[in-house]
Amino acid sequence: MVDLTQLMENEVFMAFASYTTIVLSKMMFMSTATAFYRLTRKVFANPEDCASFGKGENAKKYLRTDDRVERVRRAHLNDLENIVPFLGIGLLYSLSGPDLSTAILHFRLFVGARIYHTIAYLIPLPQPNRALAFFLGYGVTLSMAYRLLRSRLYL
Repeated sequence: MVDLTQLMENEVFMAFASYTTIVLSKMMFMSTATAFYRLTRKVFANPEDCASFGKGENAKKYLRTDDRVERVRRAHLNDLENIVPFLGIGLLYSLSGPDLSTAILHFRLFVGARIYHTIAYLIPLPQPNRALAFFLGYGVTLSMAYRLLRSRLYL
């Protein structure tokens, strides 16, 4: 059994914890950005959300979609689809004893790719910017999974 003190002395795990905190904070920002765009553009998905802007038929005009709100929402959903696998695989990878510099390279590339993906999605930048950022992050997670399966797990 691993003692918590030993875990806190594991440099790879601490690097993983640091980069995970950055990417999770970025993901939390996306929900705030979605709410900001919904409020400033008065675009809501649920009738109870637009009740303060009017009653009855007047409130229904706020139940609509908006391209900007949908763009932020899709970027947030893409984060959920990519960050969750990174968390699980990255945790196992960080505990498998990888080389510190290799692990930090994986973590930095993933976080950088996710931040760039968000920028490319929200501005929006022309393709293949967003696709390259997506595939870089995805490739990092696959690389960690491959290294983990090859070196530590028994199949």
